[in-house]
Amino acid sequence: MGELIGMIIFGGVIGAIARLIMRGDQNLSIVWTIVLGAVGAFIGGAVSDMLGVGDTPGVDWVRWILSIIAAMVAIYIYLAATRKR
Repeated sequence: MGELIGMIIFGGVIGAIARLIMRGDQNLSIVWTIVLGAVGAFIGGAVSDMLGVGDTPGVDWVRWILSIIAAMVAIYIYLAATRKR
């Protein structure tokens, strides 16, 4: 249960940071921000583990950066898929 709550909080933070960095208007609800942030966190964590920098002492800056980039990509794909034509 603690991991689920942690993933929701981490996903919300990652999604919010990704939206702040992205240009333009993102018409997303808070739920989609959390979901896409969690997707980015999962992908960023997996990539950082593959690169061997997933578990470092202190703050895992590489994991955070990769998670934010992955969340930005997820948000972009979501917005492109749901855009009104």
